[in-house]
Amino acid sequence: MTRDGELEPALVGPSTMGRDKKNPKALDVSAFAALVKVANEVRLRHQQQLRAQLHRSVTVEVGGVRLRVDLDLNPDEDDPHAILTMHHESGATHARVEATFKLTVESARRYLEREGCEA
Repeated sequence: MTRDGELEPALVGPSTMGRDKKNPKALDVSAFAALVKVANEVRLRHQQQLRAQLHRSVTVEVGGVRLRVDLDLNPDEDDPHAILTMHHESGATHARVEATFKLTVESARRYLEREGCEA
């Protein structure tokens, strides 16, 4: 099954052959609805997995203040980079970092201390 306008199929599966052994057996309405539901679930899981690969989030305590730090990767072929976002009470601060930046609690703490980004 391929969604209209997309190049890649969302679901690939065998078809049951009819009595003449030449043409596929026709689907009834409930079987078709079940296939569409499964294809949509596969697409949703794929989107969630892709988002999980491109987004990381940790909570860091710096100077007695808890900050949430998000890393969003931009896998652009020409200019791969990542956006580091520090969320605090007064809003959010964004910084551009290398795409190879590994977000951990310790790396976020070092970055915040080095850049002086405190709440």
